This record gives sequence, C-alpha cells and structure tokens, in this order.
Amino acid sequence: QVQLVESGGGLVQAGGSLRLSCAASGLIFSTYVMAWFRQAPGKEREFVGAITWTGYYADSVKGRFTISRDNAKNTVYLQMNSLKPEDTAVYYCATTPYWRDRYDYNHRERYDYWGQGTQVTVSS
Repeated sequence: QVQLVESGGGLVQAGGSLRLSCAASGLIFSTYVMAWFRQAPGKEREFVGAITWTGYYADSVKGRFTISRDNAKNTVYLQMNSLKPEDTAVYYCATTPYWRDRYDYNHRERYDYWGQGTQVTVSS
C-alpha cells in the first residue's frame, strides 16, 4: 500500500529556513501528484503547495517556499525560507494519481494518501 513518511521538521527562528522531505513507497511515484498541507492548532488543514511537472503554491507561501521532487528517489521536498511564526504548524505530505482530477490541487478532497505529519515551529 501507499506510504508517506515526512521528515525534517523542527524549531527555527523567524527568518530561518527548513527543508522537509517526504519519502513515498508503494506507488509509481512519477505518476502521482505530490502535495504539502499544514495544520496549525485550532485551524483547518490548509494547502501549501503541490507539484506535478511544475509547482503550485498558496499565496501565503509563494516566493518563500519551493516544492521539488526526485522521481528516482521517490521523494518530494519542501524548501521553506524566510519563515514566519505564522508558518508554525504540522506539515503533511499527500498524494494521489494524476488522473484523479475531480478537485483542484489545493483541495484536501483530491488526495487519497497522507503522511503522519512533521512539526514545524517558528519562534519570533
């Protein structure tokens, strides 16, 4: 079955950087959309970005975060720069086959598989 394992979270000061990784197994990686979502305490899970052959980003992270993928390693990355305290959240990796396109990339309903999440805390 499909499994996603995130890593790379931690505590960082405002203005700093972190790089999250998500290792996938049990799928033909190159045929799946890979996405990142985040959930802060007391808030809904929200879209951060997704990648097919190109990247798609939430307005709140555009210009600061970059998604990339290594199809040879079955891994997707989220490079986060210029971090702000409001970026504090649990970050989740998600995936679904490309052809499941009933919903747009920024909709949680599009994604069938989720990782367990990794905590990112940005101190002011």
